[in-house]
Order: sequence, then C-alpha cells, then structure tokens
Amino acid sequence: MRLLLTACATTALVVAGPLTATAAAQAAQGPVGGELLTAKPTVVASGATPPAVQASAYVVADVDTGQVLAAKAPHAKLRPASTLKTLTALVLLPRLKKTDPVVGTDADAGIIGSKVGVYPGLRYTVDQLFEGMFLASGNDAVNALCMHDQGGVKATIRRMNAKAKELGALDTTVTDPTGLDADGQYSSAYDLALFARAGLKRPDFAKYAATKYTNFPNVGNKGTYQVANQNKLLFNYDGALGVKTGYTTLARNTFVGAARRNGHTLVVTMMNSPHGITEDASKLLTWTFTNYGKLKPVGALVKPATGQPPKAQPKSQPATTRNSSTTGASQARTALNPGQAVKSLAFRIPDWAYAAPPVLLLGLFLRRPRTLRRRRH
Repeated sequence: MRLLLTACATTALVVAGPLTATAAAQAAQGPVGGELLTAKPTVVASGATPPAVQASAYVVADVDTGQVLAAKAPHAKLRPASTLKTLTALVLLPRLKKTDPVVGTDADAGIIGSKVGVYPGLRYTVDQLFEGMFLASGNDAVNALCMHDQGGVKATIRRMNAKAKELGALDTTVTDPTGLDADGQYSSAYDLALFARAGLKRPDFAKYAATKYTNFPNVGNKGTYQVANQNKLLFNYDGALGVKTGYTTLARNTFVGAARRNGHTLVVTMMNSPHGITEDASKLLTWTFTNYGKLKPVGALVKPATGQPPKAQPKSQPATTRNSSTTGASQARTALNPGQAVKSLAFRIPDWAYAAPPVLLLGLFLRRPRTLRRRRH
C-alpha cells in the first residue's frame, strides 16, 4: 500500500512538472494581436471610454488598418453560433462556381436549426444557397453547399480549421460548419473580427453580407418567396455593411457587423450576449466613429500567414506602431458571468497546486496507527 501511494505521489509531481513548464512557456508569449488583448473580462480602450454593452466579449477594429480600437475579453473561447458561417463562406466561396446547380436532399431538409427552406429534389444554384446561408442563416443551405464541394462536410471542417490557422484565428476550433453547439466548437471575438476582415475583402462575400432581401425558390417550382436578412443593422444603421448574426441556446446572441462612415470601415464582433445585440453593436460603432480621431489602438488584427500560423507576439514588442498603452482612466472592468468566472478561476490555479493534495495526504496514509505501534513494543 505504501509503495502504491508513493508511486501515486511521484506520478503527480512528474505530471505537475511539465505542466508548469508549459504554462511558463506560454506566459513568455503575449496574446495574438498584442499583450492587452487577453481573455480577461476587462474592457480595454485608450482615448475614450466605450459604452457599456451586455456581451461577455467584443472587439471593435478598423478593417482597413487592422487596428483594434476597443476590446473586452477578445480571446475568450466562446461558442460562435452562426457567426461561424463567416469562416464557412471563406472556405467555400473560392471553391464553388456560383452558377452550378445543386439538388436539395433529405439530409439538407432534415438538418436541425435555422433553415431557409431547401427542399428535397428541388434545384438551386450555388448563388442562391449562399444567399440562403447569409440572409436566413440556413443550415440546410450550408449542408447543401458543403456536400456539393469535394469531400463533403468532413472535408469542409478540415479546410475551415486550416483556414482559421492561416488567418491567425488560434482560438477557433470547428466541428460543425453550421455553427451549431457541437462539442469542442469554439471561437472568439478576436477571431470573428479576423474572419470578417478577410471576408469583406472579397466582393462576393461583401455582396452577400450586405444583401437585404432575396427571392428563394418555392416548393414545386411555384415561384419564389422573399427572404429578409436577419442582420437588423442593415436596416437601421447608416453605412451598415451587414455581415452575420447568430444565436443558439448555449452561445446566446453572437454578432458580426460592419459599417463605413467618413472614410473608415469598422467591424464589431460580440459574443455571449443575452439580448439587445443590434442596439449594442450600434452603440459601439457610433462611439468609435465619433471618437476615431482621439482613439489609440490597443492591439491589431494579425495578417494572414503564408504557411505557418502566426505566433503570439512577445510582450516586449508593441502590437502596433501607434501607442498601445492604456491607463487606469481609459480602462473599464466588468465581471464575467458565473460560468466564465469559475473557468477563469480554474485557469489561474498554478499547475503545481494540483499535485499538492496527494503529497499532503501521503503522510496521513503512511503514519502507522498507534495500536499497531504499541503491539510491537
């Protein structure tokens, strides 16, 4: 028994050693995009105080320069819901011909979640399916597009994960191209901003993202029906460029929006918001446009890698050429929701502490009971 306990304690110490070394190695590198862009629930801005919003995480960035102008928990890994379709589009758009015909299947029609109305046996074009994916967030359209591409859904997932690494979106792991709450599927407000920036550089992506209405084929070739874009920013914000909304039970409201005013194009991404997503996005955009001249960047959207994914930036190097430091007056602190707070606390516990309980308990097991010691005298 003593040998077994000693072995267990030794194993715990051996495991704790490499974990501590790994944590130390990670601590030597700053977060992607700059040292201020962490997963902590701190609102970071320099030059003006941003409005309070309900999202657990957000990023506001300049699409043209890549400068991050405000952020809150930008690298927190959260469920993306249908905003992940921005990455799906980045993978599928260059691979599929817009005029190709696609016949709907039972698998398309039977998929769970939001649908645009893909019907088995009905013929669609790739162009129509992309409209259904962007405007109605149709999971049925996503499935049809993935299956039309070589390798189907599984190959699309592999390509999406590879594309995320290429763009520097290291917080993202894809297991379902629709964005549903699949096991192990996460992204971040920072990564969603990277996807939006890459997408808006493509004319086709930008066109689909900004389309307010489209007509979709009806069952039995009986004409069409109108589909409206779910991104309300397009209808009530001057200069809005759309992009993508999302919602699931676990992700709650997620959002990717963009707008252009006064020669500047901004993107705002928000995750894990209970409600009021459009109003909060409008607040952040208006605040940024209003204060643009006095805002200093707090980080940067990294450029896509040519081969290897970008490494985290060392803390000794500034994230941008402009001053990225912040003061107490230019920062606001907010609290994570209870679930995130528990995770945050767990991540702050040093790895060696997990080995301490077995070592401390070892002495209790190894001490001989007094009755046994008396018998030997």
